[in-house]
Amino acid sequence: MVYDSESDDSRVNQGQIELSINRRLVVVYFLLFLMLLAAVCFSLGVGAEYVSFGDTVKIVASHLFGSASSPDPTRDLIIWQIRLPRIILGIVVGMLLAAAGSALQGLLRNPLADPYTVGVSSGAALGAAIAMVFGLMDWFFGFGVPAFAFAFAVGSMIVVYSLARSAGRVSIYSFLLAGIVVGSFLWALLTFVLTLAHQDLAVIIRWLLGSLSVSDHPWGYVLMTLPFAVVGITVLIAFARDLNVYSVGEETAVTLGIETEKLKIVIIAAASLITAAAVAASGIIGFVGLIVPHIARRLFGADHRILIPTSSICGAILLVAADTAARVLGEMPIGVITAMLGAPFFLYLLRSRGSKPM
Repeated sequence: MVYDSESDDSRVNQGQIELSINRRLVVVYFLLFLMLLAAVCFSLGVGAEYVSFGDTVKIVASHLFGSASSPDPTRDLIIWQIRLPRIILGIVVGMLLAAAGSALQGLLRNPLADPYTVGVSSGAALGAAIAMVFGLMDWFFGFGVPAFAFAFAVGSMIVVYSLARSAGRVSIYSFLLAGIVVGSFLWALLTFVLTLAHQDLAVIIRWLLGSLSVSDHPWGYVLMTLPFAVVGITVLIAFARDLNVYSVGEETAVTLGIETEKLKIVIIAAASLITAAAVAASGIIGFVGLIVPHIARRLFGADHRILIPTSSICGAILLVAADTAARVLGEMPIGVITAMLGAPFFLYLLRSRGSKPM
């Protein structure tokens, strides 16, 4: 009877601890969503043409709920056709890059890993450059550039995975090396394509530096990337518990019943596909997938069940803020802004961590 009483007490204490943790998580998610909402509201109003918060709400409401108020046509165009899809695209891309970064850092057990480690960015860059240079931008209903970028990104991921796979298993070290080698080769091909660009060179360089500004089909880009965000991040969260165990060590994970090869395939495929979708829509935006998971890990811990969703929201906040700054500074490429923010943080991280493992 004494044993049963102690067991019941331990269960009650465990339940109270889990309830307390869940309450804190609800507060954390609520605060992060408030920060994201504040960033979105601020970003909608600022730019070359200032639009008040009241007018912004009326314009958005008129489209969502069929409001009777008739917004100013110019401001309606600015908010609904330019800024809002651009902001939502920034949210989706930020979530994709940050989620992929946090998952890959856990899988590779390497704090320097980011979504571009697997050679996806170089493949996407080559595909986009080919589409621009050879006049294929109007293919696929006007989505030629993102379509070719995505196709080449997926192709590069398949090549890297095939090179890293040997005797029915994937070595993490071979995967990293294969990603570096394939990425370097594709960048060399990209350099060759750039020599053929001539008048398209400036357009390609701007795409390579990253941008959320879409002149044609702005809502189309949002709809194109949104399914990848929903499915990809859901898959990563579903395997977050297994990733926690794997992060301790592959041998330990095997002894605890984790199918490590299946886990590698799922994480690599999901992270690569959502990175390919992000790069295809916005170009190469560096440091988001590298620094955001580190910030989230320090604030919320290393549990991937919490780390992946919090990193996603933090990535969205960062990219909306960075794009707002890029727009205010005269349509500067957003990759420049994220690099200016990310490089000093990375140096600080390198100095503060020293040689400690992740």
